[in-house]
Formats: sequence, structure tokens, C-alpha cells
Amino acid sequence: MDRKPGLSVRLKLTLSYAGFLMLAGALLIVAVGVFLLRQGWLQTNEAGQVRATPGTIFLRSFAPTAAGAMLFLLAFGLLGGWILAGRMLAPLHQITHATRTAATGSLSHRIRLPGRKDEFRELADTFDMMLAQLEAHVAAQQRFAANASHELRTPLSVSKSLLDVARADPHRAPDPLVDRLHAVNTRAIDLTEALLLLSRADRRSFTRERVDLSLMAEEAAETLLPLAEKRGVTLETSGDIAPALGSPTLLLQLIMNLVQNAIVHNLPEHGNGNVWVHTGVRPRTVVLTVENTGEELTPQLVSTLTEPFQRGTERVHTDHAGAGLGLAIVETITQAHDGTLTLTPRPAGGLRITVELPAPAPQTDR
Repeated sequence: MDRKPGLSVRLKLTLSYAGFLMLAGALLIVAVGVFLLRQGWLQTNEAGQVRATPGTIFLRSFAPTAAGAMLFLLAFGLLGGWILAGRMLAPLHQITHATRTAATGSLSHRIRLPGRKDEFRELADTFDMMLAQLEAHVAAQQRFAANASHELRTPLSVSKSLLDVARADPHRAPDPLVDRLHAVNTRAIDLTEALLLLSRADRRSFTRERVDLSLMAEEAAETLLPLAEKRGVTLETSGDIAPALGSPTLLLQLIMNLVQNAIVHNLPEHGNGNVWVHTGVRPRTVVLTVENTGEELTPQLVSTLTEPFQRGTERVHTDHAGAGLGLAIVETITQAHDGTLTLTPRPAGGLRITVELPAPAPQTDR
């Protein structure tokens, strides 16, 4: 939710502390002033006679002292209130940091606020317990997906081998059913591999290495060039060297998924479509952009494309139809690398997808 900027809680507490201190000081000074005015203040003149001049004494002696005391109370209240508010809100900053970390998908972080139990520590302990339950739930889902995918691999591989043998038999009469079963089996294998990849990326169980996204983009374009030529799509790559830190396998899979989606979900076959792959560098991030021509897409439809088994167009009955997890895998890999994924419909039709990853620290010569 977007909100207008306002005063920080620390500043509000500081002003409150200082305000209450000033009010207490003012009441005290007023009480002392009233007491002096009522009691009077004795003073002798040159003749030695005693006379009471409370108004003069109050204005000339007490009032400047009171004003100085009020200024001191103001400065002391602001400084002391700022320090006290900072100490009081320090646990809240830790909780906020943990919440933001969890929002990026990292559920292993814990606050573990030290000290005796109070309102902040009770909130932190409750949040830690919630994170532990979420982490356990997500881990159980990931294990189930991985185990189910592993169990499916063997029978699907056996079925594929049998179908390959049947299709390669020179004495076999043409049978559309065998070809149809082969296509269905291939799709099931692709779905199983996609689920395994999705589970692995979600666990962040990979070693980070220094890679160049521009080289990976060229490799993906070279690999998928036959598919682009078959579908009448022009594939172009451009940009600068884009160093990133992550898993080479997962990042290459991310780019392959984006480029393949851009080729398949393009203009109708042999419709002179285009795919543009561009890499760039920003002050603290590296950027990969994949654009394609195609049908006009609404922002509402684009917002759902990263959901599993969602497609921007109707299901395509080809060997490159995909498993419906392409952009879901891209989003998961991006989040696992602490990056951001942005999907924007192009005014002329098609889609622009931007992946922004943190730039690695510059290497220093030893």
C-alpha cells in the first residue's frame, strides 16, 4: 500500500518526550513564580527601609532564569528523547529487517531478540515461531514435489524408450497413436524436470559463482536459433557485458526459458516475428531484457503469467508447448538470486520481460 511520507515514530516520540518535559518545566516555573509573587520579596532601599517589590524582582531576576531553564529543558528533552526513543525502538528495527528478509523468500532468518520478555520480545518470538512453521511447511512441499518428480522419472523414461523403439522400427506401419503417445510422454518428462528445477531453485541449494549474462544470452540464442528459424522468428542479441553472481545452471535455464517463451508465444508461425535479447549494467544491478512481438496482452493477463500452468495464449500442440512452468521457474530463480522480475505488455503487441539482479562486488587485484 502506497502511503504519503510522514514523521518517523522515533521523531514523534522525541517530540512527545520533549513536549511533556517542557510542559512539566513550565508548570514548575509558573508554580514557583506564583509562590514568589504571593510571598513577596523583601528588599532595602538606600535609607535602610525594607520594601517589597515582587513584580520588579520577578521580571528582572526570575524571568530570565526561567527562560534559560526552559531552553535547557528543550535541548535536554530533544536530545534525551531522541536517545531514549532510539533505544526503545531498536527491537522494532530488528523485527522490520526480519520481515523484509522473509518477504524476499528467505524463511531461515530468525530475530532471536535477547533480554527478558516484554511486548517487543513477545512479538519477535511470535514472528520467529511463524517463520519456523512457514519454513517447515514450504520445505515439506518442496520435498513432496522433488520426491514425486523423482518417482515419475523412471516410468516416464521407460515409456519414452519403448516409444522411441516403436517409432524407429522400419517395419512399423504408420500409427498416429504412437506419435501422440510420444508427444504426451515427452510433455510429461518436461513437466517432471521443470518441477525438479523449481524445487531446487526454491531451496536456494546452489553455489554462487561469477557469471556473465551476456555470454549466457548468446549461448541461449545459439541453442534456440533452429526453433526460431522453424517458426519464422528473427532472434537478436545485444548489450554489454553483464557480470552477476549466482548459479550458472539456473541462470542459463532462466534465459533459455525466457527466450523459448518469446519464440513460441510470438506472431503466428512464419509471421515474421521478432525476439530481442538485451543485457545492460546499472549502478548496482545488471539487467536482462527479453522482448518479443505477438498478440496484444492486457495488464491483468500479464500479472498472472508467472503463476504455474498459466499461458498468455491458448495451449500450443507442438513439441515446444512447454509445461506451463516457464515463467514460474524464471520468477523462482530470480527470487533465489535476490533479483526482481518485471513483465510489461508492449503497446504494439507482445511482451517485455526484465530481470534485474544485484551486481557483484568489483574484483580487486592482489
